[in-house]
Amino acid sequence: MLQRKISIIILFIAVFLTACKDDASSAGGSILEKDDEILVRADTFMIGSSLVMCDSIVSLPDSFLLGEMANDYGTLHADILTQLACPVGFHYPEGATVDSVCLCLAYRTWFGDGNSPMGITAYEIDRGKFDYARSYPTNIDPDDYVSSDAPEILANEKIVVASRKKDSLYSSARQTYYPIIRAKMSDDFTKRFFDIRDFSSQDAFNEQFKGVYIVSEFGSGTILNILDVNISVYYSFSYKKAGADMDTVVHDIKTFYANSEVRQINCISYKDHKEIFDDLLNKTDLFNYVVAPANIYTRLQFPMAEIQKRINSRIDGKRPYVNMGKVKVDVVNVNDKVLNRNDWSQPASKMLLIKESAMNRFFTKRELPSDTCALLADLTKGTNKLGSTEYYYTYDMSALLTNQLRSTNNPDTLSMLMVPVDVVMATNNNTTYIISIKQQQTVSATVTYSAKNPFKPMDIEVVYSGF
Repeated sequence: MLQRKISIIILFIAVFLTACKDDASSAGGSILEKDDEILVRADTFMIGSSLVMCDSIVSLPDSFLLGEMANDYGTLHADILTQLACPVGFHYPEGATVDSVCLCLAYRTWFGDGNSPMGITAYEIDRGKFDYARSYPTNIDPDDYVSSDAPEILANEKIVVASRKKDSLYSSARQTYYPIIRAKMSDDFTKRFFDIRDFSSQDAFNEQFKGVYIVSEFGSGTILNILDVNISVYYSFSYKKAGADMDTVVHDIKTFYANSEVRQINCISYKDHKEIFDDLLNKTDLFNYVVAPANIYTRLQFPMAEIQKRINSRIDGKRPYVNMGKVKVDVVNVNDKVLNRNDWSQPASKMLLIKESAMNRFFTKRELPSDTCALLADLTKGTNKLGSTEYYYTYDMSALLTNQLRSTNNPDTLSMLMVPVDVVMATNNNTTYIISIKQQQTVSATVTYSAKNPFKPMDIEVVYSGF
């Protein structure tokens, strides 16, 4: 009985305090002018989605794709056009003779079937020159740079099986070994390349050697992810060592690298591009697709006219401020194991949501993500309400929506693209920040639930205020 009385007393006190709190809140509200009142509201708006076919991206590769691979999103084919960096001030020792010249390709990994053979050959660029200050697209036409009758510069076509690592290169920076493809150059090219003697500047070197075009000639099962491209000159020379009866012979190597100091371009194309795109369009009632590199993006469409009208009506025309604008994009295709050819095309680890109108400018000028133009999200692993594992991207659009709602040029529909990206980070004073962001140039395929999916329709949850 005593315990029951105590419970009743505690309940009475709680109700009394709550009533006092409500009275206090009402009293505070009553002394505010209506114009000074801050209104807080919440709404949910449906989003539209569609597919966009992409012909190219800006080619700024940190690594190259080389080869050909077929999957459900088309047959990806990738070749390489690149200059070589000039070793400014270098000169061969007097009396040096060339032993051989080799093309070397180090790769970190591959996509597709590592046991499928592929053939690699190379040609010297003999037509147009590259402008280092210019950005080039991945759908560049190699015929503009290499004539149709240009001779092959490898001694023989190199047959490569990615999983069979016959040679390797040690990277001191990464403290690991990478498989390397070493292909001997033809005698004619060896002599011509060794005869280059003007290393006074990059421009002078480019006049003598415009670059190399590396091609996958056959095979449709493997794409190599090339980490390093170089041409190595193996030469020897002799000199008279003091006190020696015979000349001392020295064997040395000079390596010419394709690096960030020169223009490098990954030529990327898809066979049956249009047919594949049309087929995926028929599935957009359920799913959306983002396929990289340079194939298909997903467009998200935000009903800005509806959002603005609803918000203005609910905050009595006050100045809008979006406190939260959450968009969750659920991902379908995540496999922990590689089971078939399409499992190699996993979802992108980082996905940019960017205004479609700013797309070209953003990547050409190498901008960084901003709250009012481009939002970056990681592929996140979580647990849904049923306890099952789920993967998704989440975007906070609060700053972007606030900026749009206050703009005099707010469109009826805001179109934004989901673009897979590669991100380079740096750390300084325990602060990590982005130093560069590029359209993804490695292989990925992300399948998400469509905005029209009857089981998981896509929306944006908005909490806003007016003051």
